[in-house]
Amino acid sequence: MTTPSESAIRLTSFSHGGGCGCKIAPGVLADILKRSTGFPVPKELMVGIETADDAAVYKLNDEQALIATTDFFMPIVDDPYDFGRIAATNAISDVYAMGGTPIMALALVAMPINQLPVEVIGKIIQGGESICAKAGIPIAGGHTIDSVEPIYGLVVMGLVHPSKVKRNADARAGDKLILGKPLGVGVLSAALKKNQLDDAGYRAMIENTTKLNKPGKALSDMPDVHALTDVTGFGLLGHSLELARGAGLTVRLDMASIPLLPNVSDLAASGCITGASGRNWAGYGKDVVLADGITPVQQALLTDPQTSGGLLVSCAPSAVEHVLALFRHEGFAHAAVVGEMCAGPAQVQVEA
Repeated sequence: MTTPSESAIRLTSFSHGGGCGCKIAPGVLADILKRSTGFPVPKELMVGIETADDAAVYKLNDEQALIATTDFFMPIVDDPYDFGRIAATNAISDVYAMGGTPIMALALVAMPINQLPVEVIGKIIQGGESICAKAGIPIAGGHTIDSVEPIYGLVVMGLVHPSKVKRNADARAGDKLILGKPLGVGVLSAALKKNQLDDAGYRAMIENTTKLNKPGKALSDMPDVHALTDVTGFGLLGHSLELARGAGLTVRLDMASIPLLPNVSDLAASGCITGASGRNWAGYGKDVVLADGITPVQQALLTDPQTSGGLLVSCAPSAVEHVLALFRHEGFAHAAVVGEMCAGPAQVQVEA
């Protein structure tokens, strides 16, 4: 593997943003979607755009529903192979976040052909292929274009039993919230761009962003798991708010219980914060109540865009130990209970 210092070409220098920090700000996205015209919705469409869920789900028959999703972005790291791995892991995650099993992918490749060597582009694609191999799926096709900025991602399809779809809108009052991965990817990516990320920090970032959210498949078999999503570009606050709005409940988060990647608090305090963090807060901060003890650095971590972030699980208290055991068995050592669903308005409250 080529480390950032060894890379002859800095992929991040070609793009104005990176990873899930490239997402359109939540407030702008909401305004765009408000302006879209209505369209006929077939009865077989079990999950569409109505709750900002992770993927679309279409019922095929009494035993199978098709999950369809896509995700792509500009480089978050300079190593092309790692960029491909991260982008593929992130795209496949949406199938797991619906409780499904991925079955195949299509590659989306947009590259500045006259600026990037063919070998570099090949390494990006190879990185994506390596993750698809770990997920047990083929890349069965795709599309390529010549682009000003390098962009890579996947269209991913999966299957799930119609009765086992895990939406982000079905949380219940009294549920506990479990987060599968630590926060801080956006902070580490900002530090990388500023040449302030050491080798240990880079390794932690890559390990976190290339770990497939495979527990999602097993979580679909647990009736006491009521809602499921993954934490990506809108940060923990943004995706928690989607749970709150979908269920018409209040999410209460415990800041002290939220797992963080190594050194991200210090890096954030030194100014390694993405622009997406501020855009996220501007988009949904009115629906978040922060306790007096929450610091500006902690607020930045809560809004930090997570590229290929962890699953966020809403489950009955009786299922907590089972869910945590599943995460640990799959190698998610940082999985932790970070909050709960409570009766109240659709908002997020954060305790110090």
